[in-house]
Amino acid sequence: MGALFLVRDDDPRFAETARAAARASLADQGFPAPSEHDLPGWHLLHSPHALGGPDGLLRSGDDLAAVAGTVSIDGTFGGEALRRLLTIDPRAPDWTRIAGQFVAVIRHGGRSFVMGDYFSAFQLFHDSADRILSTSLLAAAHALPRLRFDPQGLYELAFNVMPLGEDTLFRELKTLSPFVVLELGAAGIVRHAVAKPLPDAPLDLSPSERIARARTRLSNAVAPWVRADRTNIRCPLSGGLDSRLILAALREQGAAPHIYVYGPPGDTDVRIARAIGERCGFPVEWINKAAAPVPPEAFPDIVARNFRQFDGLPTFGNIFDNGGHADAQLARHAGGTLAVSGGCGEIYRNFFYLPNRRFTADAVVRTFFARFVPGDATTVFDPRDFIATMTAKVRDALDPPSARGRLSRTAIEQLYPRVRCRALFGREISLEGRLSPYLMPFLDHQVVAEAMTLPLSLKHAGRFEAALLNAIDPELAAQPSAYGHDFTGPPDRRHRFSEWSTRVRPAWLRQYSYAIQRRLRPMGDEHGGLLSPDYMNRVIDPEFPAMRRFFHVDRIADSGLWRRIANVEYLAQRLGSRIAD
Repeated sequence: MGALFLVRDDDPRFAETARAAARASLADQGFPAPSEHDLPGWHLLHSPHALGGPDGLLRSGDDLAAVAGTVSIDGTFGGEALRRLLTIDPRAPDWTRIAGQFVAVIRHGGRSFVMGDYFSAFQLFHDSADRILSTSLLAAAHALPRLRFDPQGLYELAFNVMPLGEDTLFRELKTLSPFVVLELGAAGIVRHAVAKPLPDAPLDLSPSERIARARTRLSNAVAPWVRADRTNIRCPLSGGLDSRLILAALREQGAAPHIYVYGPPGDTDVRIARAIGERCGFPVEWINKAAAPVPPEAFPDIVARNFRQFDGLPTFGNIFDNGGHADAQLARHAGGTLAVSGGCGEIYRNFFYLPNRRFTADAVVRTFFARFVPGDATTVFDPRDFIATMTAKVRDALDPPSARGRLSRTAIEQLYPRVRCRALFGREISLEGRLSPYLMPFLDHQVVAEAMTLPLSLKHAGRFEAALLNAIDPELAAQPSAYGHDFTGPPDRRHRFSEWSTRVRPAWLRQYSYAIQRRLRPMGDEHGGLLSPDYMNRVIDPEFPAMRRFFHVDRIADSGLWRRIANVEYLAQRLGSRIAD
């Protein structure tokens, strides 16, 4: 279930060139040689998981099911899940039967379809002429003769880590919308609209009913995977709440996962995770990804390897390190292990830190996505257009698209899984799910739907999430946390005040928070990297020939932003003449 690539065969010269480029790109990224299949009007390449996992391909006569990512149908996996996938109508799927994050090609009854998961978290790239479909960005980029940077997608990646909606770095490439299923025909692609509703208001339930419902949803999201193999699971643990709740859900189902924590010596997550393991009687592997020293002369080979392994564009642009990030990813998936993530756990919390009232889509964008200093960009950047385009994406992400007025508070909560998680965690899922099965239970659509029924007051400071953890696994809930309190009771005053002080700040003021912080001090993030000139000048031109059209790189005093721009510069360098001016 590692990779899919499809190309239309109406232009034989283009099709053969694209297939050859895709084969070479997938091989360069470490995939096994793909199997190849002819569909009416199309040619399919399918590669299995790079490091092992369930079967991702089934062919029976004229019928075919091919999957990239991680999918379960009716609680089954591998070949049985693929057989059941053939019983699903992609134009009106029964989502109660479907779990996981994936892209699937389904041919049944003489018709061929491509569908994604509920939120289109697992990415499928397609070109503007609908000639290629690819789960690999690099394979798609190498299959096209020319690419141009899309300023909106580029600035969204730089300022907000990943482009929102269907945009990518390139004008010629988009990602599959969650509200569309593709029908592949000899004459091209037909797009079928599909509904993806979520609850539009909180439910009036007793505390015990809420806990029971959320517990059932989370149990259902992890139980099938645990039944498949209770021990071949890797799970993180930190000082926070999300990873601990996932571990609790796994333990409730009888799983005995391999538990690990990332961080440098003295890190809070490391200290707390290891203490939890000692008190609860399970080992916790400590991995310091930054520990191994790297001489500058070895840096180019490490960056090239990182670039290939992360399909050219990891989250946070994290290819300029000592190789620890890549090594940790391979370890998570070694031997076809199921790697579990606590990402998207903020479905249970007030992610945007907004008060309980209606806001316009524009206000939400300005509050959370306006993380830029205009002077970092050249005159190509127009702040008003940038915000207006993101505002339109936010409205389009709701089902059905919202009116131009104020959004209900529940609709705003939906924007976290529909917009933020799809962009950030979707890229993570797409990269991790290439290697072996990867599970993000908090982005399971039924878990998300239940979280959307919570009143906002229960989301503040993780109040409900802590109660859910305590109900599932009191032993884990009783352990200390990075918040300064355990999770057996309500959050303490300091935790509540910290969140309240953010919520009461006006939206117009929060728009300028990032710029104000930049004025006070240089900024960075926890992803670091070997960013000094003695390393970076060995892998990219310090003049940034591709990115200087879009950024004043010498003005940027945010190492995380600088690293993401450098990642794109390196990508442009590797694509070479394919990048048009």
